[in-house]
Amino acid sequence: MPFSNSQRSYGSVAKTFHWTTVLLMLTVIPLGLFANSLAHEIQSSGFTGGQAEINRATLLFSLHKTIGVSIFLIALARIIWALTQPKPGLLNADNRVEALAAETVHWLLYGSLLFVPLTGWIHHAATTGFAPIWWPFGQNLPFVAKSEATAMLFGALHHILIYVLFLSVFLHVAGAIKHHVIDRDQTLRRMLPGTNTAPTPPDQSHSLLPAVFALFLWAAALGAGGLLGAFGSHSAQTDTAQHTSQTTETQAQTPPTADSDHAANWQVSSGTLSIGVTQMGSAVQGSFGTWNAAITFDPKVTDGQAGSVTVTIDVASLSLGSVTAQAMGADFFDSANFPSAKFQADISRTDDTYAAIGTLTIRDKTLPLTLPFTLEITDGVATMAGAVQVNRLDFDIGRGVKDEGSLAFGVDIGIALTAAHTP
Repeated sequence: MPFSNSQRSYGSVAKTFHWTTVLLMLTVIPLGLFANSLAHEIQSSGFTGGQAEINRATLLFSLHKTIGVSIFLIALARIIWALTQPKPGLLNADNRVEALAAETVHWLLYGSLLFVPLTGWIHHAATTGFAPIWWPFGQNLPFVAKSEATAMLFGALHHILIYVLFLSVFLHVAGAIKHHVIDRDQTLRRMLPGTNTAPTPPDQSHSLLPAVFALFLWAAALGAGGLLGAFGSHSAQTDTAQHTSQTTETQAQTPPTADSDHAANWQVSSGTLSIGVTQMGSAVQGSFGTWNAAITFDPKVTDGQAGSVTVTIDVASLSLGSVTAQAMGADFFDSANFPSAKFQADISRTDDTYAAIGTLTIRDKTLPLTLPFTLEITDGVATMAGAVQVNRLDFDIGRGVKDEGSLAFGVDIGIALTAAHTP
């Protein structure tokens, strides 16, 4: 079998690209369907499964994405190879309508093999929290920032273009069967392994009309998706448990509430309250969008107790990528029964060293916690930042996940805020 294409038939390289893509497509599509089905089941209110189901969904999503990236790279290589090769002519080029349809479907198919995995890849890179792609080059893409809006847009595009891919595959297969069964020509055999006896195709010319028709069909699909509201609410895939992400902390600009024992004398104007966990060896960052801090502090105290702080956190305001709903479940924060968490502490100062020494309450557990932090005060405006790590099992978070390889025990808590003195 010749290595390169000829006017009569495809070479071994083109055939390898073709049948490898077929095998991957037969794998990636059911994986995506099963993963989405399991994800919706896990996120439903009636879900009674455990970590095993979540791990299974993660595995399916990672397989789906990894194979999808492989399809994109193979399609790209296939197109580059095709540009360097003669294109075998159509055996029925004299039937202009059928030839136009065949070339239009080819444009749809080649484009879809690029656009569908690429939009899914961009959705993955823009999402905070996801099942990782199994490859060594990281999870992000150049020029793609973490953005919910970007993730939703490309998730919707991915979802819509999947239907174009399904249509083009169906038409491509139907055409091949028609050639083989009805026309009884060598069109299908030219792509099968081994040599063939395909005749020399008739003289023919190629125009840009099939590409124009393909562009029209893509535009029509996107327009139909827009009319159906896909761009307003749909996100292509709902990854369920394990992800890798960069932090996209949500600023909380909520006014403090006074502690019952004393009035706060520092007004928080902005800040972030973040948490970080490690799942399946990958870092996951999240943040609470709503929390109140009541702070008293005397900057004149240089040694000893200089004030106090009470931070009340709305647990349901946690944003943890696509597993936010799971984090609210009974085995984790159980926000339905424990809607708030609280940190109460005395502020201790020794020279330029600061620490909030008190207790942290999550669920029904109250445990001692010391939060070291830095503090700078300029013209009555204080800027602080602190971080500490806690063991999630101490607070009965993820009690059903005792394997640290699936979900690490350590949870990083970070806080940064700006507050103004209000005498």
